This record gives sequence, structure tokens and C-alpha cells, in this order.
Amino acid sequence: MTESKFIKTARRVIREEARALDVLADALDSTLSDAVDMILNAKGRIIISGIGKSGHIARKIAATLASTGTPAHFVHPAEASHGDLGMVTREDVVLAISNSGEAPELANLIAYTQRFGIPVIGVTSKSDGALATQSNIVLLIPKLGEACGTGVVPTTSTTMTLALGDALAVALMEHRAFSADNFRDFHPGGTLGAQLSRVGDLMHTGDAIPLSGTDTPMSDTLLTISQKGFGVVGVLDDQGYLCGIVTDGDLRRNMAGLLDLTAGEVMTKSPGTIGSKALAEEALNVMETRKITCLFVVDPDGSRNVAGIIHIHDCLRAGVI
Repeated sequence: MTESKFIKTARRVIREEARALDVLADALDSTLSDAVDMILNAKGRIIISGIGKSGHIARKIAATLASTGTPAHFVHPAEASHGDLGMVTREDVVLAISNSGEAPELANLIAYTQRFGIPVIGVTSKSDGALATQSNIVLLIPKLGEACGTGVVPTTSTTMTLALGDALAVALMEHRAFSADNFRDFHPGGTLGAQLSRVGDLMHTGDAIPLSGTDTPMSDTLLTISQKGFGVVGVLDDQGYLCGIVTDGDLRRNMAGLLDLTAGEVMTKSPGTIGSKALAEEALNVMETRKITCLFVVDPDGSRNVAGIIHIHDCLRAGVI
């Protein structure tokens, strides 16, 4: 088989699955709203279960729900029969996934929900299957051929199920007004955590901030620049607010008689700043655009009261790229 045939097959699979997602979107009806309402009204968690490929999709849906404000757990249907049913409470909602609607491994879990009146949302392509008939709400996956060519390998069906899970999660997230700050609380590590870091999380504060007054002699200002190690000093006015900065460029422009000058006479006025609540990614972008290495952080009330300083290396060390 030549490379071009591999590419042709890959494109066919992707296009078939893309078309299937269009069919799924068009097929959505009020049952999706009913499922969202059921989940929103649940006092407990969303218990998601499935076997085989449906189980893998169920795990992903549970993870997405949990990370976007809807407490969710995956329960393996086989393990449920050996003690894990204790993880399911009467205040929960069960989301059971089976494309065929006949997975025998789900039987004990479904029987348990019926015994204790636990509502079930079934996700299946078989409207008259065992799962559909025993569910309170049925989310039907359109019956389309699998993209494998033989019709037996779960491809198109799992793609639609995964997309349906994402749709549920985002609908719930938007209803709860789940924000980037909320998302960050659940993703403190890794690249996502880094991208959502705030300037206030990374900035240097207190005695670490290089500061001088407008009347401070440049001999003392140079000492502050050297001691603090940022290559810059912020200049405060009589009210203690940031009114300028002294950088390497300012020093070069005032080499003649530098030590006879004050910080206020050398500084660049009205420097660019950033707020502590801004994303670190924004601070990095500002520094890269202006070709600078530091930004002073000011209070968000517009007073230019210095709260800290952030260096480009702080962003890079945190993984902000």
C-alpha cells in the first residue's frame, strides 16, 4: 500500500466522522435539555459507566465534567458488581453508555438504580434496547456506519458519543457561568495551569521590589538596581505612586554627569504596567512586544500603587509560553 492510499483512507475516516457529527447535531432535541436539567437538579454526583470502547469514552466524559464544575465519577460496570455499587448514592444521576444498548455488564448497575430510584440517562443508538427501555432519559446516537469500512470497529459511534459528552459538559458549564478562574482551580499543574496563572501568583513583592524616590541620587539608585537584580528601578512620587522607571537605556542616555542627577531626572515617565489579576500570559506578551524583561505590577484601582514586579524569567519558569 502506498503512502497516498494511507492518506486517502485517513481523510475518508475523518470526513465520515465529521459528517456524522453534523447528523448528531441536527438530531439533538428536547431530551438533551431534559438531561441537562436532570444533572443540574442532582444533589449528588454524575456516575458514568460503560464497558469496552464505551467505557473509555465514559472515562473521558467523567473527567471533562469534573474539570468543568460538575462532580462526576467513572464506575466500571464489572467492578460495580463486586462492591463499587457502594459509590452510587440515591442523590446521584447515572449516565450509562452502550452503543448497542445491550451490554450485559451494565445489568447489575441498572438494576441497582431501579431498586433505589436513582435516575438514569442512557446513551445508546438502539431506541428499543435494554438500556433505552430502562432509562429515564435516552440520548440517541444516530445509527450510522462505522468509518472502519467493515462496520464492526467503533469509530464513528465513539466519536459521536464523545462529542455528545462534550456538548453536555459545556452546556452545564455555561449554565453555571463556570469561568477561567474556576477552571484554573481544577488545573493548577501542567501547561493549562501555567497558561491560567495570574501575575499575582508569580510576581515579586515587598523588599524584593526595586524602588527609589524622585529625589533619590543616582548613586543610590544604581546601588538599588545592582542589589535587586532586575536591571530596573521603579521611581515613586511624593505620594508613593509609580511615576517612572529607570532602565539601562535611561542610564546610557544620561551618562554625562549621571551621578549628579536624581532618579526623577533620569527616569522614563509613565511606564507601562500590568495588574496583579492579569494572566501571566498577558504579561509575557507585553514584555515580548515591548522588548523588555520586567513589568511593574500595580493595584487594579488605577492608583499606580506598586504591588510587585514580574520578570520574563518568572513566566518562563512557570511554563507560560
